[in-house]
Amino acid sequence: MCRLCNAKRLANARSFSSLIADPAAVGLAPAGPDTVHPGNAGNPTMGHAWHQQRRNLMGTLATGAAVAAAPALWHEPAQAQVDVGSASSMRKLVPAGQLEAAAAQQYAQMLAEAKSKRALAPDDNPQLQQLRAIAQKLIPFAMPWNERAKQWHWEVNLIGSKQINAFCMPGGKIAFYTGILNELKLTNDEIAMVMGHEIAHALREHARERLAKSQATSMGLSIGARLLGLGDLGDLAANMGTKLLTLKFGRDDETEADLVGLELAARAAFNPEAGVTLWQKMGQASGGGNDSALMHFLSTHPSGPERIDALRANAPKVMGLYEKAKAAAATKTNSS
Repeated sequence: MCRLCNAKRLANARSFSSLIADPAAVGLAPAGPDTVHPGNAGNPTMGHAWHQQRRNLMGTLATGAAVAAAPALWHEPAQAQVDVGSASSMRKLVPAGQLEAAAAQQYAQMLAEAKSKRALAPDDNPQLQQLRAIAQKLIPFAMPWNERAKQWHWEVNLIGSKQINAFCMPGGKIAFYTGILNELKLTNDEIAMVMGHEIAHALREHARERLAKSQATSMGLSIGARLLGLGDLGDLAANMGTKLLTLKFGRDDETEADLVGLELAARAAFNPEAGVTLWQKMGQASGGGNDSALMHFLSTHPSGPERIDALRANAPKVMGLYEKAKAAAATKTNSS
């Protein structure tokens, strides 16, 4: 969630080691006496082969393994209903493959650390199963926004922490923290809005763009020098792990992610109006100003009226997609 997400996504302004792990939140026994416990826990279908690939994806997500999506899984490109323009060409200064590899390495390290603190949800955790089921519906609609998504090894995991946060790293590495689910009591539609927003950051390659701009500026390069000195930026991509956990996105990036996420969710039969209710919940929860985890999140994901107004204005643009997807899902259920 963020403008939707600066703090959430690429795991906002702190490294994972600074988080308060909460084993109880993911159904695990505490690692020791110092552990803190917060207390709460449309396109039509594409035939039998497509359904089989979709079932295979769900089965893989359910076991926590990486997902290499087969071509038959993806929906054919369809005209976008929201207008976000073309992705920035600046991102091309950072090699996508190297950045995705760095993200995968950092993600694996983060999961290993969470596991060592008994804060990584097991595969049979109900909240994790809920997240993976939602991801399984969203992911098939990702490829039209970025062809590389077809090659990504998607993963979805849940970490026990009070932090209100969620993110999708380059390459489709998704993580939610129990704080965002428990504190805001999100519905499936609202979770889909958060996840869609985070996936959109990865699809639009906002991290890649931010890193390229940051490095180019710090090196004091002219446009011509950037084009001739790609070696420095290429080396940067190979050593990006820690930067991905502290990266913040700009206002335009957040707006883009809101709109692309809105469309992804609608195509997957999640109600677009949930984008509005999500941010209304955020605003209400922040009213007292006493929840440090929420206030940290909102420092980079403002929930003001402008954001809600933008989501409300764009929801009608994708409502037809939602109604079509919802009807298709109902037909499938009735025929099974």
